[in-house]
Amino acid sequence: MALERLRSFLARPATLAKKLIRRLTSHSGVEMKSVDEQLELIRRGVDRIEPADGLRKKLEQSATTGKPLRVKYGIDPTGIDVHLGHTVPLRKLRQFQELGHKAVLIIGNYTALVGDPSGRDETRKSLTQEQLEANAKEYLTQISKIIDVGRAEVRLNGEWFGKFSFLDVLRMMGQITMQRMLERDDFTKRVKEGKPISLHECLYPLMQGYDSVAINADVELGGSEQLFNLMVGRDLQRNAMHLGFDKAQEPQVAVTLPILRGLDGHRKMGKSLNNYIGVGESADQQFGKAMSIPDDLMREWFTLLTDFSPADIESFVGPGKLHPMAVKKTLAAEIVSFYHGSRAALLATVNWEKQFSERKDPDTIPEVAIPAEEAAKPIGLPQLLVRVGFCKSNNEARQKVIEGAVSVGPDRTKLTDPKATVAVEDGLVIRLGSKKIARIRVGTNV
Repeated sequence: MALERLRSFLARPATLAKKLIRRLTSHSGVEMKSVDEQLELIRRGVDRIEPADGLRKKLEQSATTGKPLRVKYGIDPTGIDVHLGHTVPLRKLRQFQELGHKAVLIIGNYTALVGDPSGRDETRKSLTQEQLEANAKEYLTQISKIIDVGRAEVRLNGEWFGKFSFLDVLRMMGQITMQRMLERDDFTKRVKEGKPISLHECLYPLMQGYDSVAINADVELGGSEQLFNLMVGRDLQRNAMHLGFDKAQEPQVAVTLPILRGLDGHRKMGKSLNNYIGVGESADQQFGKAMSIPDDLMREWFTLLTDFSPADIESFVGPGKLHPMAVKKTLAAEIVSFYHGSRAALLATVNWEKQFSERKDPDTIPEVAIPAEEAAKPIGLPQLLVRVGFCKSNNEARQKVIEGAVSVGPDRTKLTDPKATVAVEDGLVIRLGSKKIARIRVGTNV
């Protein structure tokens, strides 16, 4: 029987050759996907590829030489909270990793000193090196939930910009004209509106482009608003000899991804707009926020934030398929599972159903500590809402009370008088609407 199987296998030389070639050209010790298979995966959720045929050529070259592509993604550590909007290009970087290519993560500790003007209508505030270094460390911790940082090449661009002389800066600036720089929509808009453009902001696309030369990138990922910067990188790679490198480089392929819309379904996800889900948030927080998105946002989120196939997504959100509530639970659970695991996703689902479907409080309630001396006498209801972090101001809190959005205690007693006071006791549960809940602890550190 074994001899018959061997004869059958050897009788298929083409099949044997193809399998052998695919294994030998693998970058990770596992059988590589074909170029067409890789393209199908990479193109999913992508906004634009420049040049259009460039990625296929790069992948074919990689398959022929057995050399993985160097796929670059840069992050400026201007803050410490990574949200789902940031993860769209990071998930694509992870996909390249899974296909056997090399992820090159650029931590822009020098570009952050300038600030990316892409999509901005004003100059960004600058940060100190100490702030940037602390932020970079926290960024990597959070990013490790998305990509395999251990297998990635992580570089700080201060590694090369920290050695720049003034002559190096002049060489770099000589690679672009002001006419080309003003092709940027954001700069053109600011000129028309009479808003200032600082000269140092013009350095940003050059610095981001130089990063590509420094690490010899084959592919660069970015948001759709960053296409200009990515194309500058291609120009600088062609002119690498003018920048002091031994030879010109083959220009990178620019791959841009859509900007993720936030919880409101309209604007770009961002912390300042309070329409975001942070990767570091709890499972219950992530699940609850995901359940609040408009129904017409689900297809976009399934495409950009999950690994479901296009066929699966169509079966979820196609016309007349499934009830939106059930589909949204699937989406929320998938997001939570990615960051916290499948068990946490199941518990978050149960908690959400208790709180919203069965009108019960979740098993886990965030706690807020109030010193005993502060709780010794009744506290004004609006002040208490601000104290537990539900509202930013007393005026906002008063409005919520008048709207009938506040309840306290196990019986969910509604409080509608903005002049009311609350006797604060240890263990008191206070709620604002259906999404915010807290348990007060008196005299303890939570």
